[in-house]
Amino acid sequence: MTPTLMTEIRLIDSSEDNTWDQHVLSHDFSGPYLLTAWKNAVESAYGHDTFYLAACSGNEITGVLPLVKVKPPLTNGVLVSLPFCDYGGILADGRDTEKALLQRAVELADKLKTALEIRTPARCPAIEENKKFIQVTDKCRMLLELPGNSTVLWSGLKSKLRSQIKKPLKEGLTARLGSREMTGDFYRVFSRNMRDLGSPVHSRRWIETVVDTFGENACIGVVYRDSQPVGAGIILLHEKNITIPWASTLKEFNRFSPNMLLYWTFLEFAADNGGRLFDFGRSTPGEGTYAFKKQWGALPAPLFWYRYNSRGLPLKNHSSENGRLRSALEGAWQRLPLQAANALGPRVRKYIDK
Repeated sequence: MTPTLMTEIRLIDSSEDNTWDQHVLSHDFSGPYLLTAWKNAVESAYGHDTFYLAACSGNEITGVLPLVKVKPPLTNGVLVSLPFCDYGGILADGRDTEKALLQRAVELADKLKTALEIRTPARCPAIEENKKFIQVTDKCRMLLELPGNSTVLWSGLKSKLRSQIKKPLKEGLTARLGSREMTGDFYRVFSRNMRDLGSPVHSRRWIETVVDTFGENACIGVVYRDSQPVGAGIILLHEKNITIPWASTLKEFNRFSPNMLLYWTFLEFAADNGGRLFDFGRSTPGEGTYAFKKQWGALPAPLFWYRYNSRGLPLKNHSSENGRLRSALEGAWQRLPLQAANALGPRVRKYIDK
């Protein structure tokens, strides 16, 4: 829709959540993270300020741009669309509306004296026309088109992959799907895995809040050896798209391939319940997680993360990180007792917007 002189860019309030969500659901490049469920989880679990910009023509929303201010202590912070996930971005009915939303975001970053980062699942012409933005990631999503049911999906897998899925079953592992009642088992695996990777973990409250705000559109999967959870993940359902934001296994049980059973359980559920696209999440081409997702038949879809400086100057591209410092920090975190890592992790993780 071409915006008119009556188009207004403004912040929505909670009474407009449903109207916002209906606009998101109407767009091809939408996803679960752009729904107000993510906004409500961010506000409730981590207390970050949110700025959900809507382009309105009368009572109709014609474009949206969700923004969250993530402000670590002693910094000005960053306005990001969106934190803790792969993408947010602008969903607009026309190019003029897209430009108007982008301009308001730049003005807001100037006012708040923050940096601005907009992450999109596809190229955004309005952003790329603005030379003050730079691309800051080479990561991609891994996407798998699903057939009409799991029987067809299974028959399309290579024999080696089917054998890998059968292995944990032969070892006595079992998988179960559920919801809020399984957050404890999920978090036991997730928090251990994050500590072992040397990465601060999200709070349990964050996980519980995401599951609560998405309601029936969130599903937890857990793989057990006897009664012990050894693998766990969460999927978010969005129309016919299924996204997996988190998945973990305990390294001492990896010889039983719990990850294979976990992902097959999710894929089987998705295919048999109307899912047509499975989003494995972001990876760096050539790395281990990329190869793991590719073996299922997933194809890469580039992510476009654009960064802007509120002073009007492009920021340096920091995609080439200080490897030595990162390795040292990861090593130190891996040596923490689990209880200490779980206590300290959420206090740090809430300020890491990736």
